Amino acid sequence: MSINTSVAGSGASNASTTILLGRVLLAVIFLLSGFGKLTAIAGTAGYFGSLGLPLPTVTAIVVGLIELLGGLAILVGFQTRAVAWVLAIFTVATGLVAHTGWADQMQMIQFLKNLAIAGGFLLLASSGAGSYSVDAKRG
Repeated sequence: MSINTSVAGSGASNASTTILLGRVLLAVIFLLSGFGKLTAIAGTAGYFGSLGLPLPTVTAIVVGLIELLGGLAILVGFQTRAVAWVLAIFTVATGLVAHTGWADQMQMIQFLKNLAIAGGFLLLASSGAGSYSVDAKRG
């Protein structure tokens, strides 16, 4: 008997519940990080400036909005496939910009964390938001 065998009707519900849990867990870090950046623009801009990013204040606002709005979209399951792709690319790019000091074990861990999060987003982009989402309600 396959481990994928399930009672008729319960498989879709279990999958949607699992996808919802995954969306919540992926969204939390982006909601908190985006909110933190947008409520501490000066500090965020200073950090971004130290990384050599252009227009650090504008970049801080854009990054904060991507994280906050993207996290909210993933949380509620709105335009999930597209937003998951955007956040996967964003997360890899963030790792390549902010976590490249790989001789430092903590920077390597942060970079690998970003890759793992991107992997979660790619799975979400492939699976969709599941039944418990705005996307499902919209058809």
